[in-house]
Amino acid sequence: MLKLYYAKGTAALAVHITLNELGADFEAIEVNVRADEQRSAEYLAINPKGRVPTLITDSGGLTETPAILVYLIQIYPQQNLARIDDPFMFARIQSLNSYFCSTVHVTHAHKTRGTRWTNDPTALATLQASVTDNMTDCFRLIEEELIKGPWALGDHYTIADPYLFTVTRWAINDDVNIDQFPTVARHYAMMNERPAVQATMLLHR
Repeated sequence: MLKLYYAKGTAALAVHITLNELGADFEAIEVNVRADEQRSAEYLAINPKGRVPTLITDSGGLTETPAILVYLIQIYPQQNLARIDDPFMFARIQSLNSYFCSTVHVTHAHKTRGTRWTNDPTALATLQASVTDNMTDCFRLIEEELIKGPWALGDHYTIADPYLFTVTRWAINDDVNIDQFPTVARHYAMMNERPAVQATMLLHR
């Protein structure tokens, strides 16, 4: 059985939703980041990075959301959550998810985890003050250039969709008005109607 280590408010949400979409047999184990459980010796033995998500498989542990999502759609290919038979379309999914991971996630993290980059109070305040504007810029690019609608990459639901849903939740919490981005706003509403999302959110509120 797969084991997912997750924390509320993190990118683990995208993996958790995907596991439910796939109908996977898995156990979800919450890591209490407010209590710094991710830095405990027990958790560091599971994931030395001290981050979530971590997915434990029969072959070992996996970290990093884009990698875990790709693993899942390869062990559940019958669910067709990615065009793994089409190299270009599969690369587009990877490109979009990589942007969420490397740019949007980092921008969002400046709000509450700025000490990863600086301990200077003035610099921290500057990082935090810029989050809303910078996240708005990220979502303007997402809206105008990166997603297609109604789903992230067109008519077919893929592993990019739970990730887009996750970063959209962050944007809303960062005071970004997503109503100015109609494709993103419609996507967010559609995701909230999916049974897998509703079931997952019971553990992520």
